[in-house]
Amino acid sequence: MDPQTIQRRRWYILGVLTMSLLVVVLDNTILNVALKTIADPDKGLGATQSQLEWAINSYTLVFAGLLFTFGVIGDRIGRKRVLVGGMAVFALASLASAYAQSPEQLIYARALMGLGGAAVMPQTLSIITNVFEPHERARAIGIWAGAVGLGVAIGPLTGGLLLAHFWWGSVFLINVPVIAAGVTLMAFLVPESRNPAPGRLDPVGVVLSVIGLVVLSYGIIQGGEKGEWLELPVLGPILAGAAVLALFVWHEARTASPAFDVRLFKDARMSAAVASIALCFFAATGVFFFANFYMQSVRGLTPLQSGAMVLPFAVAQLAFAPRSAAMVRRFGAKAVCTVGLLLVTVALASYQFVGVHTSLWILGAIFFVQGVGMANVMPPATESVMSALPREKAGAGSAINNTARQVAVAMGVAVLGSVVASVYRGDLRDELAALPAGARQAAAESIEGAHAVAAQMGPAGQGLVGPADAAFVHAMHAASVAAAVISFVGALVVLKWMPGRVAAPPERAAAERRPEKPEKAAV
Repeated sequence: MDPQTIQRRRWYILGVLTMSLLVVVLDNTILNVALKTIADPDKGLGATQSQLEWAINSYTLVFAGLLFTFGVIGDRIGRKRVLVGGMAVFALASLASAYAQSPEQLIYARALMGLGGAAVMPQTLSIITNVFEPHERARAIGIWAGAVGLGVAIGPLTGGLLLAHFWWGSVFLINVPVIAAGVTLMAFLVPESRNPAPGRLDPVGVVLSVIGLVVLSYGIIQGGEKGEWLELPVLGPILAGAAVLALFVWHEARTASPAFDVRLFKDARMSAAVASIALCFFAATGVFFFANFYMQSVRGLTPLQSGAMVLPFAVAQLAFAPRSAAMVRRFGAKAVCTVGLLLVTVALASYQFVGVHTSLWILGAIFFVQGVGMANVMPPATESVMSALPREKAGAGSAINNTARQVAVAMGVAVLGSVVASVYRGDLRDELAALPAGARQAAAESIEGAHAVAAQMGPAGQGLVGPADAAFVHAMHAASVAAAVISFVGALVVLKWMPGRVAAPPERAAAERRPEKPEKAAV
């Protein structure tokens, strides 16, 4: 495919890439809505709480562990080839998930989905980096980032609509026709590209990155499940994963042909941008996670209604993410990112105004402000990461960006979830002590467990509902304060270390104007 054809088709290419990204992001948020149905022995698979957690975690472990590896593989063997292959795997795994006959089958199918998603995610951003010239790249990345936020926001709504009319497997089956259309369009529209001088393989670096990320993610997940971060089963994997990743950094800094040149983190644009993405997603997605329990368990909204409540976040993403590039040109990445993180901080702190009977429009307004903030963090931070790298290593840069976000999401849900669980159990201590042993454990695990126990106890259990709701709201307030502090730290990091409006050196600008020579489009 010649450069002129690519230039003419660039926005169509972006549309196809956004479609593939949306499927991967959307599916993970859809699953959260379907968990109750999957746990039902009649309508679903009768999955236990532990099995439901592993249906989520098996995807997260594989996805986070292989993101970096597939970014490097795409740079070497061809990004389009890896993208199409990842989409095919994701479609097959979605089909297997939809028709799983047991919780174990669903867990294995979800792990396979994680493998496909890890192959897809880095390629979308690296192809955008190679298709768009620097003067348009920031706007394209803004649209890409908006798709990430849109997927997070409309997933619950889509899941609610599907569950209202179809069986639980429809939340996975919906991926198949969308992917089939996407792969067909990719074959004709998306150009192939790769690193023209990839150098020698770095198998040691790749293996270390996989082991480190998987073990670290496993420890974080265990911490969220157990709520005890100083226990050996939790602290051991976290320390071991961190040690392996430290060994990875040491190895990459000394090898002649690294899978990823860690010395690039000396560039303040990259290091500050990665930190801002990680801190923002740690804070915001952790709060987003328990906000769903607030809406469905405390306020009694249906999955469809709770999904509709998140629409202000989606509207904010669609409206502001594509415009962030113009804001960066006018005010600089540092100013835009800082203000975005401060808006996220304000939104997270505003959860203090959300109570058991608060008008839901207040929550919708908070979601909107949070969406505006994140829409002005992700695009400029992502552009800063990608512009710090040469185009031929776009896959590795994209993988670093996505890995930071994925690990931060897992850690945010785990850490802030532990805060919620701890405060919730502490406030409900007296009520729990009056319950039988089995009911006490179920009510202590979650707000949903408390409501289920109250329903089983009949009129005698109604006295548990009010205190449980109040305890959960108090726990949500405590976690949102912690999240707001984390987001504010992110704003300080950006303000201190992210460069302002600085013109690129002539040699870098000239290099960016020379796109890689694309290969023929067929796969």
